Amino acid sequence: MKDGFVKIACATPELKVADCDFNTDKMIELIQNACDRGVKIICFPELSITGYTCGDLFLQNALIHSATENLLRLTEEIKNLDIVAIVGLPVEHQNKLYNCAAVVFHGEILGLVPKANIPNYGEFYEMRHFTSGADMDVCGLELSEKHYPAMSINQLFQVTPELTFGIEICEDLWTANTPSVNLAQQGANLIFNLSASDEIIGKADYRRTIIKAKSGSLLCAYAYADAGVGESTQDMTFAGHNIIAENGSILAESKLFESGLTVADIDVSRLASEKRRMNTFQSKNPKPLENFYVSAIMLPLTETKLERYISPLPFVPSDRVVLDGRCEEILKIQAVGLATRLKHIGCQNAVVGLSGGLDSTLALIVMTHAFDMLGLARSGILAVTMPCFGTTDRTYTNACRLAEAYGATLKEIDIKASVRQHFQDIGQEESNHDVVYENSQARERTQILMDMANQCNGIVIGTGDLSELALGWATYNGDHMSMYAVNASVPKTLVRYLVAYEAGHTEETLSAVLKDILDTPVSPELLPPDEAGNIAQKTEDLVGPYELHDFFLYYMLRFGFLPSKIFRMAKHAFAGKYSDEIILKWQKKFYWRFFSQHFKRSCLPDGPKVGSVTLSPRGDFRMPSDACANIWLRELEKMQI
Repeated sequence: MKDGFVKIACATPELKVADCDFNTDKMIELIQNACDRGVKIICFPELSITGYTCGDLFLQNALIHSATENLLRLTEEIKNLDIVAIVGLPVEHQNKLYNCAAVVFHGEILGLVPKANIPNYGEFYEMRHFTSGADMDVCGLELSEKHYPAMSINQLFQVTPELTFGIEICEDLWTANTPSVNLAQQGANLIFNLSASDEIIGKADYRRTIIKAKSGSLLCAYAYADAGVGESTQDMTFAGHNIIAENGSILAESKLFESGLTVADIDVSRLASEKRRMNTFQSKNPKPLENFYVSAIMLPLTETKLERYISPLPFVPSDRVVLDGRCEEILKIQAVGLATRLKHIGCQNAVVGLSGGLDSTLALIVMTHAFDMLGLARSGILAVTMPCFGTTDRTYTNACRLAEAYGATLKEIDIKASVRQHFQDIGQEESNHDVVYENSQARERTQILMDMANQCNGIVIGTGDLSELALGWATYNGDHMSMYAVNASVPKTLVRYLVAYEAGHTEETLSAVLKDILDTPVSPELLPPDEAGNIAQKTEDLVGPYELHDFFLYYMLRFGFLPSKIFRMAKHAFAGKYSDEIILKWQKKFYWRFFSQHFKRSCLPDGPKVGSVTLSPRGDFRMPSDACANIWLRELEKMQI
């Protein structure tokens, strides 16, 4: 279970109603197949040994005895496999019948979990046969001379503190007071549900929704194993709708009316991290842990071969419809934030430095939306283009065309003479293209913007994005300073999609300008162009690919993952695009820059939070400016590639 990844499975086997021998044979086959794939925990449907639709046959001793015998047989036959199996069967105790899940490992039955909520409505009539196990606590229920498992809903099964799971059965999920709440609060990062949910119109969507919501509210993985084809169709049809969700997202899902395995890689360390972060997760009055049976499972854990999809762009939804909705929402959050600030201070003018690059383009987009919301004339937006030594014809032209297309007031100020005077004042040779040469231009631009804002009784709108702030790729008291920073929590990889979204929802002339800006290399344009007049200074050649840095940033900040785990995930996500050496090179650079440049983030201007990762020193991220990166860098130095 290296890095917290563990492979689990939900299984819907072939089934014959009331044929326990046949059903157990099929389960053993699937257990062996799952084990061969590296699965460590497998869960079967409700009453999987007998079948769910046995009806009054559950009152027959022959069926109950056969179910118990086959549980013991399964336990024996898989005892040499390094896999935990969770199977369903009826269990008799003190002349009552319980619908139970049995947890089996290495020849032992570790525990029995009875169903707490017994449905008796609609097509369900389980109270005719079964008793609720909600209040049951039996330690040492005799199943055979060898097996005396505990029988209680209050059970946890622990491989490691992070890899701890609990169990509920079918209807337990659909009720208000579901057992999984208590299980999760007592440390379960995985919940398995053995289910027999019949299929009717619309139920699959509802089932999917409730499982996603449950995994999200409990900060857990939720594995739902459903009964399928083979159950009696006398009155109901079963589709085997297996679902594995993690913290609100579905990782794996079976096709309806098909049997077999549904497998997913769960990241239990990610779930544990989320629970540590959310201090409101624990209930004020959880059931005391001493009332729980905790079974330790000595499951050998090897490195999980990842089958899980890891997006190379964690800030960007992969689904186009979702992405469009996300872009619309983010632009609205940014615009509302700016509109609120303008309204609060009674300001009808705003100034932005327009370079013809992505970040300043997004800032102008947001400004126009905010002005439209307030009913202000767009002419109150003063777009200032300030060409200097590194400005190319392409970016200059795009800046001018963009301001015109949006109806902003365009002001051009060539800053070459001012910067040369500054060089003369401080004794800087213009031929020396060092950091002074670059930063002098950035600070001159900021001075002009601030003073022009004073002239028009407006405020300066910042253009820098989250990725630049993370890397410190901004001139202190230059382009990192403004009076309101609309892009401060938007990562570079997402900026591109926001501009593309705007390009797809505007008139043709403006769209053409936006598309050309999207095709322009990312650059601060502080060094002279090449001989052909093209951009010579490309940011990603200097600091590394932004898609890598955004990947590192997301998993470091959002989940606190170890550098080694992030490296492994990056290798998986960017396989075929970047070599291991390149990923490691830029990951080291990321940590060095992130720690050494924090002083620039400590004095950031206000800006709207748009996502779960932000670096505002007043909100989500607080770090001393003198913190050391040694621990993180040392771990990367140990990496073997």
